[in-house]
Amino acid sequence: MRVMILEDDLWIADLLKQIVLSLRSGAEVSCLDQVAEALADWQQHGADLVISDWNLPDGPGTRLLERVRLDDHELPLVMITGRADRASVMQVRALGIKAFISKPFQMSHVATSLDKLLPPVHKRPDSSTGACEEDLLAHLATLSPAQLDLPLSQAVRDRLLDSFKGAPLDLRQLAEDWRHDPALGARLIAAANSSAYSGDARPCTSLLEVLQRLGATTSLNLATGLALRQTSSLENAQLRTLAEAHLDASERLAERSVQLARQCGLNPAPLHSAALLHRMGELCVLYQVQEWADRGQHPDTSQISQAIARFSGPFAVAIKARWQLPMALRELIGACYGLPNTSIKRELAIMFLAASELAATPDQALLARLRRLAGLS
Repeated sequence: MRVMILEDDLWIADLLKQIVLSLRSGAEVSCLDQVAEALADWQQHGADLVISDWNLPDGPGTRLLERVRLDDHELPLVMITGRADRASVMQVRALGIKAFISKPFQMSHVATSLDKLLPPVHKRPDSSTGACEEDLLAHLATLSPAQLDLPLSQAVRDRLLDSFKGAPLDLRQLAEDWRHDPALGARLIAAANSSAYSGDARPCTSLLEVLQRLGATTSLNLATGLALRQTSSLENAQLRTLAEAHLDASERLAERSVQLARQCGLNPAPLHSAALLHRMGELCVLYQVQEWADRGQHPDTSQISQAIARFSGPFAVAIKARWQLPMALRELIGACYGLPNTSIKRELAIMFLAASELAATPDQALLARLRRLAGLS
């Protein structure tokens, strides 16, 4: 089964893709952001369901739906629009559109509508048994930035998936989860600073700024989309223990950096965000190892240690670049490990001071210098 999604907001497109895959795990989903590309894709590959935004950069999505309807009178069509009023619906009545998705949408309602329109998937025989042994480091080296992700905590993932099924989840709960879950924080920061939502506004680096920009419904939708996207949770006991250690380290750094920022009269929110994300590379490696294990592989302690040492740095760089995290936030994350050689901002000195204080063997001379740079002595 093949589903085509024509949507220029890449976050909404990915969200719809995850909904489709949650309903039909074997589906092939093609996401396109221009009408011309979608027309060519339809002519070449066809589809079993077409979902299209109304307004695209190179014209109305109705051009695609009209072409599809000329070729196929029965194929289910879905329109994404911010104008589902009666006049707009009547305007495209002749296309026989089966469902309208109004932005911002309720994911559970969208899932219910799509489930009725998607054809059933015939299960293929399970071929996972007898998987060949594969080298973990070689596997990790083949991953592209688009394949990298951070693991949601099991509790957060469960809450978000329950909300997808209709259970209530308010913004206060989302905000509380944000404070303790790097994957959720990074995802929402990335969305809020993307071209789809930021415009020319200044970068968002804190929870309050992000939630104000995205709004409640969009924030919940993007968070739930992340939960749907993740096919693995850290079920391996060793991986889970390592993740908890990295999360604890992030929490301690967040708490100390906030304390120091307040002593200096600075906004602590960006430092909290940076501290929460400063172990993203290690967490990403653990998530990829879990996905590798889910395919029948068996990581051992030595392999996991080597994977973290070799890939946590490159994976963190790749994620920050792909998600286009604000440069100010990247600088704060980098300051958890050291200071730049150029002029040093107070916020960076505070960040490195907090990290240095929590080191196993703090360097007292370094701490004294950092306190001076931060204006604390």
